[in-house]
Amino acid sequence: MSLNQLIHNCKKQDIGAQEQLYRLYANKLFAVCLKYSNSYQQAEDNLQDGFMIIFDKIKQYQDKGSFEGWMKRIMINTTLQKYRKQSVFEIVNEDHLKEPALEINEENVSVDYLLKIIQELPDRYQQVFNLYALDGFSHKEIAEMLQISTGTSKSNLARARIILKEKIEANQLKMAAHS
Repeated sequence: MSLNQLIHNCKKQDIGAQEQLYRLYANKLFAVCLKYSNSYQQAEDNLQDGFMIIFDKIKQYQDKGSFEGWMKRIMINTTLQKYRKQSVFEIVNEDHLKEPALEINEENVSVDYLLKIIQELPDRYQQVFNLYALDGFSHKEIAEMLQISTGTSKSNLARARIILKEKIEANQLKMAAHS
């Protein structure tokens, strides 16, 4: 069955089609949920909640743009909705901070290590960093999604980069000492 046919059947609330769509995209969308969740369990809950919203709103999808991108945005919004209620973002007065450049020696820093230290960031920094650096949203879009100012988005990104840079540099020094 083609993706268009699958979407068409899901719009008719065909349970078999919904199950097939879930199996087709669950792993990719779980990775999105995991990136924005505090734990594996929370990511699983967010995945389920996100798919319920997808199935509820699939009639609104009008074959414009990427269907996977449409679902990804729903997953991100579903996950971030929990943070909006908690006021976990640091509100700042500065319009913008200088963002440090992250220089990574790919031979000494693994993708697993990068993902680990990103997940160790405080929630407010992790959310903004993931949205901006990994998913390509603008500060204006992030501000709207998280209901914060663009200055707060920029500040949280800058602080996330500072923390990541410090951890990477410390790790590289540690690895150089063991060489």
